Amino acid sequence: MGTGSIRRGGGALEDIVSIAPVGEPRQKITVASLREKKLQHQPITCLTAYDYASARLVDEASIDIVLVGDSLAMTMLGYPDTLSVTVDEMLHHTKAVRRGVKHAMLVADMPYGSYHVGADDALRNAARFVKEAGTEVVKIEGGEKRADLIRRVLDAEIPVAGHIGLTPQSVNVMGGYKVQGKSLAEIEQLMRDAVALDRAGVAFLVLEGIPREVASMITAEVATPTIGIGAGPDCDGQVLVFHDILNLTFTPPAKFVRRYGDAAALITDAAHAFREDVIAHQYPADRESYHLSKETQQALETVLERKRGMRR
Repeated sequence: MGTGSIRRGGGALEDIVSIAPVGEPRQKITVASLREKKLQHQPITCLTAYDYASARLVDEASIDIVLVGDSLAMTMLGYPDTLSVTVDEMLHHTKAVRRGVKHAMLVADMPYGSYHVGADDALRNAARFVKEAGTEVVKIEGGEKRADLIRRVLDAEIPVAGHIGLTPQSVNVMGGYKVQGKSLAEIEQLMRDAVALDRAGVAFLVLEGIPREVASMITAEVATPTIGIGAGPDCDGQVLVFHDILNLTFTPPAKFVRRYGDAAALITDAAHAFREDVIAHQYPADRESYHLSKETQQALETVLERKRGMRR
């Protein structure tokens, strides 16, 4: 008979899900170590995470960068795109992720509207991500037109990641989620964007939805590490959305998505099995129930017997 607490040792994550590898202690990933990886031609890994559990598992899998992407608008909150998510919603999820990350670099997206109105708003919101949520780097979409703004944020001692190519916050201007950099004029603009952000001093540069050949040219041209998503294998690193690699989205995946597991099937099967066990009175079993001590049970039976005698 168990007499202890319902959850011991801090809960299920600490006791069950931890997959920290045994071996040499991991080094904290920093802006400097990312640049060193590029110099040493060591691939950089990045995954999104939106809560404590996913962040902890991704961090313990030795992923280099954990990104709290504004994609949480769709994956976690059910919005149709990234435009609706607010700073407060992003901060809420980033705080949870912060608690699960120890070694990876923690990066958070600045959501739409948080830096578009003016530099003062951008600085104020970027500072909130650092002070309130423990973000180490904020990510801002846009090319050379954002270079001055990025410098302002950097002057406030806040590292910034750039993001060019298919920028989801510009979906209405682009007319949808379309591959960018397909014409010579677009390629020239992407190169200017990349060089401008590189000179501004971004921590790394996300290249999304552009031809492999263009991403390769940019990667060779800039000193900052490039992280690709739908940009081919020649970038310095790769990023994918946590829910995409686990089949936890409800829309057809993009061409560049590779699924590494089927959590949707696992969750669905588990939910069905739970329902069937409850309906069949198979859950909970006696071994999954708590019991009175023998002494208390005997005392309770004595009391109940007296009450039954009084009713006769």
